Amino acid sequence: MLTGLHIAVIGGDARQLEVIRKLIELDAKLSLIGFDQLDHGFTGASKEQMDEVDFSTVDSIVIPVSGTNLQGQVETIFSNEKILLTEDILKKTPEHCVVYSGISNSYLDSIVSSTNRKLVKLFERDDVAIYNAIPTVEGTIMMVIQHTDITIHNANIAVLGLGRVGMTVARTFAALGAKVRVGARRTEHIARIFDMGLTPFHLSELKNNVTDIDVCINTIPHPILSANVISKMPAHTLIIDLASKPGGTDFRYAEKRGIKALLAPGLPGIVAPKTAGQIIANVLSQLLGESLEDRKGNE
Repeated sequence: MLTGLHIAVIGGDARQLEVIRKLIELDAKLSLIGFDQLDHGFTGASKEQMDEVDFSTVDSIVIPVSGTNLQGQVETIFSNEKILLTEDILKKTPEHCVVYSGISNSYLDSIVSSTNRKLVKLFERDDVAIYNAIPTVEGTIMMVIQHTDITIHNANIAVLGLGRVGMTVARTFAALGAKVRVGARRTEHIARIFDMGLTPFHLSELKNNVTDIDVCINTIPHPILSANVISKMPAHTLIIDLASKPGGTDFRYAEKRGIKALLAPGLPGIVAPKTAGQIIANVLSQLLGESLEDRKGNE
């Protein structure tokens, strides 16, 4: 239980509603910021403006999985107000206050560091990333069906990267009957791809492995699908870039070439927000519980 814990939940999308439900169930005290247009209320939680919250009593701050932008703005679909998480706000919190986000950037890192607060990036955890790979793959399947005129079965599909998402993507498309080749750099990943019964290739040979593909699915958050690579693809190739913004694709050149390239980060929140929210809520509640126990142990 999280009785006695004051948590500020700032902004978000439908996933955040599952987080709120879970935290209320565990008896936390919640201040909801950026939810003024939310139709239904939550018993045990109060909708507040940023300047109405007494941050000196806030034990934890939960922001959306996307974190903030580089100006400190927190995205929310439940308000038209511009919501900023600033260094001054964090300074008002107790020293033990922890900020929970999915990812971070230079702005968020900076204000957390300058105020000596702790930042937990949920998407860097293996358990969250692996659970999240499931709705990500389902959304990718949906996009391939919507944007191609062929079946997945017998299609030539290249998956770039064998991380936590790449592995699930490759395995699932192979199970649907696609002919899957997977590009990686690390020798152990090349070996794992071979062990999975798929066709491995080293990313240094990427240009030679896209000349006959129908779909290219990128999971690598670095420039990988350059103009040189895209120029070797058939005109009908569909590119789906699952990497975090700005992705790893030269979208300008893809458009010039007439190749459809789609940037699709955050698929779990689009195709399965309830499940994606429950994944975040379960891990977050566990972390908050551990943090509360640690504090009690140190008192």
